[in-house]
Amino acid sequence: MVALDAAALSRAIRRREVSCVEVMAAHLDHIEELNPLVNAIVNLRPRDELLAEAREKDRLLRSGTYQGWMHGFPHAVKDLANVAGMKTTSGFFRPPFDVPPATTDALAVERLRAAGAVFIGKTNTPEFGLGSHTYNAVFGTTSNAYDQTRSAGGSSGGAAVAVALRMVPVADGSDFFGSLRNPPGWNNVLGLRPSFGRVPGANADAFVQQGGVEGPIARTATDLALLLETMSGYDPRAPLSIEEDVDGYADRLRRSFTGGRVAWMGDLGGYLPTEPGVLDVCTTALKTFDDLGMEVVTRDGLPTSAGFAGTEDLWPLWLVHRHWLIGGILKPLYDDPTYRAAMKPEALYEVEGLLTGADGNPAITGLDVYEASVKRTAMYEAFRELFRDVDFVVLPTAQVFPFDASLTWPRTVDGVAMDSYHRWMEVTAIGTLLGCPTISLPAGFDARGLPMGLQVIARNHDDLSLLQLARSWEEATDRVRRHPPALLG
Repeated sequence: MVALDAAALSRAIRRREVSCVEVMAAHLDHIEELNPLVNAIVNLRPRDELLAEAREKDRLLRSGTYQGWMHGFPHAVKDLANVAGMKTTSGFFRPPFDVPPATTDALAVERLRAAGAVFIGKTNTPEFGLGSHTYNAVFGTTSNAYDQTRSAGGSSGGAAVAVALRMVPVADGSDFFGSLRNPPGWNNVLGLRPSFGRVPGANADAFVQQGGVEGPIARTATDLALLLETMSGYDPRAPLSIEEDVDGYADRLRRSFTGGRVAWMGDLGGYLPTEPGVLDVCTTALKTFDDLGMEVVTRDGLPTSAGFAGTEDLWPLWLVHRHWLIGGILKPLYDDPTYRAAMKPEALYEVEGLLTGADGNPAITGLDVYEASVKRTAMYEAFRELFRDVDFVVLPTAQVFPFDASLTWPRTVDGVAMDSYHRWMEVTAIGTLLGCPTISLPAGFDARGLPMGLQVIARNHDDLSLLQLARSWEEATDRVRRHPPALLG
């Protein structure tokens, strides 16, 4: 039962071919067997409570009430989002910094609940979601689904591993700096960073925070589309959210790509330090575009415009953007000496990068932010011009393969020292800065059996084309189904 795709499981539940109690029991048994080996799901609720909720879902079905395609689904929410009645630790709060259970659902969680999901627990995330390696002092480290000595990626590492190991049918995640791309790429599943505003969030700031987004993780394109449909849609609490109706995306996935063009950017002409073998796996995977009738053109760097110089502008632009937004979120905790003493160095780095320059002056001023926003706009315009000639831009999902899980982050890549905890994942900054939809597609494995993904960027708001590409990619390669993790037997 746990091996069923989410769409097939949904049909079986609706037709009452299987009961919600049977579905819940099968998944809880599977979690009991595998989760201790990978630590993907945390704060798992008591079995008797969950089976009682499943029985209520069955009662609703018998009475003619069907809540939606996730009716009776066991679902674990990423531990950065509130679920009413459950704690949100963000990988940080621990005694004596305990946190009470949330009293309300996050906006996207409201929609999952309305679609019939039963919340069984949370998926593990690094402290505050920082860094693409899921470890924290609350729950520990999440291991890769394909090699338990390796990182699962992050910050949606628990979600990607839980989906890869069939512990949940689908998972929600979030992405500021590759968190819906790198973990899926490292665990051979699909992840979609939607266009900004596609999935609304009701946060403390409704206007400035245009970096992080929530989105779906799944094993098939259809499941990915179904979860995106559930999470998407305008909400007045998120005034910048997109009003376009995405209902029916899952029924519109068949499309011919013959005659299309993709731009392969690789390591940006040698600019990005990249572990040997990553580009080999990715360039082999590019042949699938040929199979789909598409032309692959190679570009050695980023497109430029009058206000954007390409690779030389990328990292400085990113640092202003990242320090400003993440540092602003974390500053209230930083201002409390007790919390500040407990924060990991990477969290301190983000706040201090915002507040303190080498000369004692503020490192980032309002003028810096404005000028960076202008440069970001020029970057978007450079890509908009590129998209006149190509349908998609393609890059690796990470610059390294899953690394040793005992490390905090890679200090060097191909002999080049990394000057921050996230410099080794600079390749994912591009999609975030553009605000365009970006999907992670399974690219294949190296000789050690370690997975890698391709991130594919589409034109702004063209999320559907990425889902359609995922469907065609799935039919051409079937990598998720043909290469399950060894833990599944």
